[in-house]
Amino acid sequence: MQFTRTLMASVAAGLLATSALAMTDADYKAGKDRISADYKAAKQKCDGLKDNAKDVCMKEAKGAEDVAKAELDAQHKPSAKATRKVADAKADAAYDVAKEKCDDLKGNDKDVCVKDAKAARVKAKEDAKVAEAQAKPADSAAAKSADVAEARKDASAEKNDAAYKAAKERCDAMSGDAKSKCVDDMKRMYGKS
Repeated sequence: MQFTRTLMASVAAGLLATSALAMTDADYKAGKDRISADYKAAKQKCDGLKDNAKDVCMKEAKGAEDVAKAELDAQHKPSAKATRKVADAKADAAYDVAKEKCDDLKGNDKDVCVKDAKAARVKAKEDAKVAEAQAKPADSAAAKSADVAEARKDASAEKNDAAYKAAKERCDAMSGDAKSKCVDDMKRMYGKS
């Protein structure tokens, strides 16, 4: 809950900051060059690693590049949509790294890890959609309120579904009556039939 408020505040602050910090085309090109150089340097650091540690490092480098590009675009052409793209890039980067880290696990532990990563990604992306709806101008306060309420409702449903899938995956480690009870409990908890 605190993370959600922090993320929404961060996205809203980003909307305000990016509109005040629009950059020139020359600054934008220099930013792209810097991001490219940073990515190459980060990839080089991964070369000394082996196995999944190297894969995780590469995902972290690529994620940092994608986030930096989205942030640069948001500064170059500020908008609510650009700010949401930053939040989406952060969610995707975190997901890719988390999913890669799951490769060190096996069986149900790996499945649970992947489902948890997906649930975290869905939550972050849905929170970004709500923040975007809150930041968009509207014709009237009533229209804006309705748009935000609809975004919140959709986000809640998506986050609930992702959390249910992650919780249900934990039940798969069980068997017999314990598994059935676990699945039934998860269905009740998340309002599934």
